[in-house]
Amino acid sequence: MAATRTDASARAAEALATLHTRTLDALAGYETMVGKAEPEFRPVAEAFRDLHARHAGRLAALVRAHGGAPEEDGSFMSAVNRAVVSIRALLDGIDDDVMDQIRGGERHVLEAFDEAIAADPHAAHAAELATMRRELAELLATARGIG
Repeated sequence: MAATRTDASARAAEALATLHTRTLDALAGYETMVGKAEPEFRPVAEAFRDLHARHAGRLAALVRAHGGAPEEDGSFMSAVNRAVVSIRALLDGIDDDVMDQIRGGERHVLEAFDEAIAADPHAAHAAELATMRRELAELLATARGIG
């Protein structure tokens, strides 16, 4: 029975680490986007940046609570997200036309939330993860009419 709990704990820790990394990757794109966004779109980019920044801090604490060492800079996708936003800003501008790309990228973060919640549904942190997921889903719903 102890091996099962250890396996479940390891899966939960891995899922949390993946979620944290995806959150950092998204945050990197939004940090670049805020500086390059058209003035009318900047509040949307800021809202996503701020939410991901808050979530990244909370998720880092959860990763540590599960015995892991949270990433500091995200994955290679952080650099990709920064580059894509920068190139888009040069060619087409950052405005409400990017909402389709935002929705697509956020789907990956939402999937990581689902995986982290499912990895250990009885974890003390499941409610906190569910709240963070709901916050992101609500922000996406609020931004749905844009773009």
